[in-house]
Amino acid sequence: MYDRIVTQRVEDALSDTPVVLVIGPRRAGKTTLVRQMGDAGRTYITLDDHTALAAATSDPVGFIRGLDLAIIDEIQRAPELMLAIKKTVDEDYRAGRFLLTGSANVLTLPKVADSLAGRIETIHMLPLARAEIDGTTPTFLDDLFSGKLGAVKNARVGDELVETVMLGGFPEAILRTSERRRQDWARAYLTSVLTRDLRDIADIEKLTELPKFVRLLAEHSGQLVNYSQFGAAIGVSHKTSQRYIALLEQIFLVTTLQPWFTNTLKRIVKTPKLHFLDSGLLASARGLTIDRLRADRSAFGPLLETFVFSEVLKLMAASDLRLTPYHFRDQQMREVDIVLERDDGMIAGIEIKASGTVKASDFGGLKTLAASCGESFAHGVVLYDGQERISFGDKLTAAPLSLLWK
Repeated sequence: MYDRIVTQRVEDALSDTPVVLVIGPRRAGKTTLVRQMGDAGRTYITLDDHTALAAATSDPVGFIRGLDLAIIDEIQRAPELMLAIKKTVDEDYRAGRFLLTGSANVLTLPKVADSLAGRIETIHMLPLARAEIDGTTPTFLDDLFSGKLGAVKNARVGDELVETVMLGGFPEAILRTSERRRQDWARAYLTSVLTRDLRDIADIEKLTELPKFVRLLAEHSGQLVNYSQFGAAIGVSHKTSQRYIALLEQIFLVTTLQPWFTNTLKRIVKTPKLHFLDSGLLASARGLTIDRLRADRSAFGPLLETFVFSEVLKLMAASDLRLTPYHFRDQQMREVDIVLERDDGMIAGIEIKASGTVKASDFGGLKTLAASCGESFAHGVVLYDGQERISFGDKLTAAPLSLLWK
């Protein structure tokens, strides 16, 4: 059993909000988390149960009537329940009445006519962060914005880092003892979410083409989105490709990272980047193994960037900091892999490097970002496959990747 870093956020939300929705990928641990809270007299219902699903869809109002302190698992399977929940909450606005989970972002579904605005708090829960696996309390985001990045003892480097990245964060995959068995799990998972979960939320014209589409996206994880190129690979239009990616975002397989820009910079790239949300799934979709990466590290960079981006998102979900992630690239190809903007306008940058050495030129994008931000620039870090923390000037540091979870 892992201690999840979003647990406190869920408990806080239940103390003052009528409806709390925990959303994230299937098998990320949402059910385990919410069932731990069932000891408070909460009724547990899963819509993966066909009888419960039939009752919910045939009479949503009757299904919700009489429920109090309820956990409803996989709410995306019956989004019509959301309006029934809204009605009963408006009649009885007590905190913590409904704890919901969703393996698709139900608040973006066209079937949901009302978003429960003002009545619901949504908490994102991704697969396990490395800190949760190791049982540590990470301080990376606070340290980054304060400019006080610490040293790391026994940082994971080389083959050990490759193995960590390949593992991903899904609890069931992690528990498997061999790489082959983890890959079998990942392939079965991808098949399941590309059929069952997508059918729950949309009609897909070319469902049989989706595995090919996902493999193509895997080859471009960490790169700028090109909807026309992606669509052409399976014979669909730019708009259909855009819709498919949006649907894959809804089931938390991929995400698009928007570009950061400011009016002081005129010549910048305003195209989003594509990222998978789990490095283990990405490795499986690309057919990568630990031995292949040991023999050829060229494919490790995109995999590592996905891993770090996902780790940052997990830390953000539990952080008291209010952060929005972006990427940055100008037309001279100076870029920053992850830009974090705090709600007060302060900016921090993260560059990811798969090498064991760092040069001054690796800070080109961070220096451009810092110059454009002025006093709003908090700190920039190059996370790399090494052991030492090294200063590269004012507000610029190279640090081991293990700092994310130490």
